[in-house]
Amino acid sequence: MTYSTLQQPADALFHRKETAPRVTTGVLLVNLGTPDAPTTPSVRTYLAEFLSDPRVIEIPPLTWKLILHGIILRVRPKKSAALYKSIWSDEGSPLLAISQRQQAAIQQELGSDVSVKLGMRYGNPSIASALREFREAGIRRIIVLPLYPQYAAPTTGSVFDAVARELMTWRWVPSVDFINGYTDNPLYIDSLAQSIKEHIDAQGLPQKILFSYHGMPKRNLELGDPYYCFCMKTTRLVAEKLGLDKDLCLSTFQSRFGYAEWLQPYTDKTLEALPAQGIKQIAIVSPAFSADCLETLEELAEQNREIFLHHGGESYHYIPALNDRPDHISALVDIIRQKL
Repeated sequence: MTYSTLQQPADALFHRKETAPRVTTGVLLVNLGTPDAPTTPSVRTYLAEFLSDPRVIEIPPLTWKLILHGIILRVRPKKSAALYKSIWSDEGSPLLAISQRQQAAIQQELGSDVSVKLGMRYGNPSIASALREFREAGIRRIIVLPLYPQYAAPTTGSVFDAVARELMTWRWVPSVDFINGYTDNPLYIDSLAQSIKEHIDAQGLPQKILFSYHGMPKRNLELGDPYYCFCMKTTRLVAEKLGLDKDLCLSTFQSRFGYAEWLQPYTDKTLEALPAQGIKQIAIVSPAFSADCLETLEELAEQNREIFLHHGGESYHYIPALNDRPDHISALVDIIRQKL
């Protein structure tokens, strides 16, 4: 038996003929996820998956299971469904629609030699389904890009877990490059700075620019999660890029959950306090979100606006996430090409 004969069964796994150059590299873009619909049952399914992730909730499993299924999933889905309904568009979930546009734009930039897929950490399309599409296409090398600029264990770390969990079931495991963050990528910083500059050019320089990052329990930082440090670095690099006084830029943290102490200062509490300090014109940006979603479109653009104006603020502007801006796509392509 010849060596070439021995190779035939392995090649047959890829189900492809050699009539055209084989695409051997796949790029998997991953974002957090979204319910399939703005309904209570869909939101309950989504939250059950999300809040069952031990990377997200670091409470003893049995205790948390009783709380999750006994209280949270009985109460929160209906409230959250109403919030999702307020931001739902004709395209469906804004996060999913934007992520799909990002996928298409990146695919166009990278060309036909690379296959670009989208997976959501929770909900659909799943990470597992995207990876299986790669396997069926004969992809032998995968680059995983979680769309979280600042590494955190509950986000980026959880994506790694999901990818590894799927690959554990494969007989033949491809080569995998995992990108665990891009806080200081120059094109990402340029894109973020440009989005703020465009706002300043149109609306004028506010008294404060709030960089509102998704929060996490303070305990995570104390146990060694570097997320807080990456957030501070992002704010500093953008301020330097724009030549802004450091006192003009303030980093805050949003989206608290539960009763534990989270990273501070809190975005909502800061917005309550600023008007009394004479700060009545602000702009707010969300550097940790690569695509607009519930936490930006409803929480930042609506809820926090009401908080600020109710406490005496006069001018509140939300600067959209980078979404599928051409300069953001260029940044993501640059990050991927470093691995290619």
